[in-house]
Amino acid sequence: MSVLRTQLRGVARRPSRLLLTGLAVLVVSFVVYATVLAQQITERSVLNGLSGTPEAVDVVVHNGTIKAAQLAAVTKTAGVAEAVGRVDYGGEVGGEYLQLQADPGTGPLALTTVTQGRFPTAPGEVAVTPRTVERMGLRLGATADAQLRYDEQGNPLPKTKIKVVGIVSARDDFGFQAYAPTAALVKLTAAPFLSQIDVRLAPGADAAAVQGKIDALFPPGDERPQVSDGATVRHDEAKAKASDVNAIFAVIAMFVAIAVVAAGLVATSTFRIVFAQRMRQLALLRAVGAGRRSITGALAAEGALTGLVTGTVGVLIALGVGHLIPAAAGWFDKKIASPGVPVPAALGTIALAVLITTLAVLAPAASASRVSPLEALRGSGTTGARRDIGKLRWAAGILLTAGAVLLAGYVVTHLPGRDPEDYNAQPMLFAIVASGAFAFFALVALGPVLVRPVLALLGWPIRRSGPVGRLAAGGVGSAPRRAAAVSVVVALGVTLIAGALVGGASFRVLVDRETAASSPADYELTGVNEDPVPAGLVEQLRKNDNVSHVTPYRRQLAKIGGQLELPVTDLAMSGLPQLKKLDAVSGSLGDTGPGRVVLSGFAGDVTGARVGDQVPFQIGKRTVKLTVAAVLPDDAPLHASAVLDPADLTKLGAPTAYAGVLADAVASGEKARTDGNRAIQDAQAAAGGKWRVDVLADQRDQINDNVTLLLVIAVGLIGLTVVIAVVGVGTTTALSVVERVRESGVLRAVGLSKSGLRTMLTAESALYGVIGAAIGLALGVPYAWLAVKALGVNAPLAVPYLQLAAVFAVLVGLTALAGVLPARRAAKVSPVAALGAE
Repeated sequence: MSVLRTQLRGVARRPSRLLLTGLAVLVVSFVVYATVLAQQITERSVLNGLSGTPEAVDVVVHNGTIKAAQLAAVTKTAGVAEAVGRVDYGGEVGGEYLQLQADPGTGPLALTTVTQGRFPTAPGEVAVTPRTVERMGLRLGATADAQLRYDEQGNPLPKTKIKVVGIVSARDDFGFQAYAPTAALVKLTAAPFLSQIDVRLAPGADAAAVQGKIDALFPPGDERPQVSDGATVRHDEAKAKASDVNAIFAVIAMFVAIAVVAAGLVATSTFRIVFAQRMRQLALLRAVGAGRRSITGALAAEGALTGLVTGTVGVLIALGVGHLIPAAAGWFDKKIASPGVPVPAALGTIALAVLITTLAVLAPAASASRVSPLEALRGSGTTGARRDIGKLRWAAGILLTAGAVLLAGYVVTHLPGRDPEDYNAQPMLFAIVASGAFAFFALVALGPVLVRPVLALLGWPIRRSGPVGRLAAGGVGSAPRRAAAVSVVVALGVTLIAGALVGGASFRVLVDRETAASSPADYELTGVNEDPVPAGLVEQLRKNDNVSHVTPYRRQLAKIGGQLELPVTDLAMSGLPQLKKLDAVSGSLGDTGPGRVVLSGFAGDVTGARVGDQVPFQIGKRTVKLTVAAVLPDDAPLHASAVLDPADLTKLGAPTAYAGVLADAVASGEKARTDGNRAIQDAQAAAGGKWRVDVLADQRDQINDNVTLLLVIAVGLIGLTVVIAVVGVGTTTALSVVERVRESGVLRAVGLSKSGLRTMLTAESALYGVIGAAIGLALGVPYAWLAVKALGVNAPLAVPYLQLAAVFAVLVGLTALAGVLPARRAAKVSPVAALGAE
């Protein structure tokens, strides 16, 4: 107890050292609790604002067959103030999809708010959203022929005229929404059933009794609807959306766990340096009778206290930020729910911080307690200066390395081929994760012996910069344990970031390839009933100033190589900019023309044809032999299996009329896209209105946005590990300044200037980043390649060299910045004071 009291008094005298020692743990405690609060805020916001059922709804009739006539019976039920039948019906206007929904337009049960004009009152009148006006041209006052009715066999009945009488704001606006009152919409569409009835009760009505009366209105049967209270329905709807939130936060939890491991490594390194600085004090305690066990216990208690304090501070900071966000959002008229105070999560976060520091302190404490009093009193050597790692650590490192190599070798030898059947990627991904974990822990074990070779290879620019650079490289090399402990955490962060960037770049190429094949242009014009597109309509589109790259195509089924009958097209490969994203696995896409053909990867596999081979194509009784000019990795454009020259397709007997037309907007942006869409719609309507226009660019943008969002989220989450690594570099440098006061004094005494000392210590910090970033890139790129190939999605390996170089430079810069303040502090100490320091 006396030893423990001595240690705690030292902590009380210098509390700043305690916070500095546990700074990485403070950061990770903040991150952990902030993640909990973020999940609380998100879930509560979903529950409060994203339910599709208005808050005024007290009872909901849903999940069953609801006849339109049953709405009147619900409305007449005693205690019901208002009942609204919901209808969700799909139709077409000008070949484009239009979603019609029933809504009262006003009152507490309304889902829309009129911004221009008025809400519909008569059959045939609709109100549309602002984006629907832009995309479909359904402006205020406009009339249009809508295909809304079909017979029992699904055949279209005569079209109905609709008139736009209002513009409304709604929760969702995808560019194809229209609203009308229930009765008008039922009459307009002849919809036999309602999707839901929302009921608002009269003030003072007994909710349970009214709910029972409504339930009794519906006869028993398999399709009998369910009658629920509004609160339950809102909760269920929001929970369905919140399930996606929970899935996202489950992924976030994985990255937070990695950050926790990184914080533990930084804390271990920090405690090792702190205890090395206090060797004289520990030796005196040993000299007056303190045993190894008591010293180890006292140091472990100090570590636990560090975790308790830093964990509590991290939780309090996160709590403050979590409650500040909703308040700040209110200044911008945004409603964000308060996270409350999740006490169990706060206590769990603090307990986690205590656990991290307690585990982190054990090895350094045991090492410090083994130093004999005489050895410690003779000098100021530190454990960080040891260059050996011991036989046990060597053996562990070699075994872990062997495990990583064997698992990686297993994955390499079992990688799937093209379009594998019944392939399960999960075991392969687990093997990659396990191999990566073995590699990382092998790096932890063997880090001190890897520092010097890596430093010798990458540190030569600093060494050649002059005496200060040589001193900086020597300072890192003389304490390989300290350098390895910090560099390993940097390496972990860079490995994850490099993996995310390489994986993201590879999937970006795959997505570009697939979107170029499926959506090679902004628009596609095709016949509603497979009607051919006349050449006159194509010429009109080519003359229109709002569209560009107008490219017609034909599409036929042909037997390729005497094998399967597959779709082929004569789409001009050079006609659309998007097609430049396609890249052949063999041959050249520019080597096309009469007598030559481009095959899809599947067609190449089925026929066994390679570049230069001749492959027969047959339509009906006509056959033409074509030379393979190139083979694509996946589908050909428009999901065809081959791209022929128009002259060859004509030889095969294909009709001269076009199957469709592709075109682009003249510029980027929503306005240019809307103008192009309207121009094509007007042209096809003037030609007879037999064709539909699909905006392929919207689909392409949605896919690209999703890929970008996932990559940004992944890199942002991985950045937590990098932040902790930078904190570790700063902490290590700050503590090493205190540890090396005498060294700094000697350097100043022999003529090193203040600026020279600052430069030396800053360069040392930068070298931590150089070593860690180099090792991280060496691990991250191969493992990313393995993961991409193991998924079986036929994605190529794309290495974003500029982004990886930027990551390297940024990490080196951040670690250098982390050493600036400690270096300035060291430069302020006079040589006399430094040489006289104990």
